[in-house]
Amino acid sequence: MTLTFPTREEIARLSARMLLEIRAVHFSAEPFTYASGLKGPTYIDCRKLISYPRIRGTLMDFMAATVCRDAGFEAFDNIAGGETAGIPFAALVAERLGLPMTYVRKKPKGYGRNARIEGEMREGQRVLLVEDLTTDGGSKLSFVDAIRETGASCVHTAVIFYYGIFPETTQRLGDHGVTLHHLCTWWDVLEEAKAQGSFDQATLSEVEAFLNDPRGWQAAHP
Repeated sequence: MTLTFPTREEIARLSARMLLEIRAVHFSAEPFTYASGLKGPTYIDCRKLISYPRIRGTLMDFMAATVCRDAGFEAFDNIAGGETAGIPFAALVAERLGLPMTYVRKKPKGYGRNARIEGEMREGQRVLLVEDLTTDGGSKLSFVDAIRETGASCVHTAVIFYYGIFPETTQRLGDHGVTLHHLCTWWDVLEEAKAQGSFDQATLSEVEAFLNDPRGWQAAHP
């Protein structure tokens, strides 16, 4: 197993660059409508990463390095992916760390064992929850609770992309006893997009206004 340890700043810059390179990042002055019904001028599709072997491999090296540096080299016994976007990334991280992999369903499948955990998760195991991204951290809590119901512990979650614009996110996860690890945020992507000239200035200005005050921006764009 080979792990590289670039600085956090270099990981953030390169991760943002890769997301821009494969056009996983979308900025538009015409707002996108999110699953919540709220709107914003930004959208990201981390699922595209699985189709780019060199990029996904580098990002998974970064994630393995990040959790080992921040949580510990022997901190985990099991890597769990959240259904569905987290599953491939959990498998790739588990392979790098030489650990068992499981995944967590959003809800019981409704037949058979009616399980939410697929694979083997044992009581007392220390589980790292892996996902593609997090916005406000809400969806992570359900996965964490499902893991804890098995008797395992889950006090860490790792994502490729963290919005980084909602201050309540880390507080919400922290109140649930969970530490968030991430590779890059919207601020990193915006900085790299400016450096590359990836979007016109009017679009970049609109995105920056949103990032500085997302709730205010959304209130002005019902």
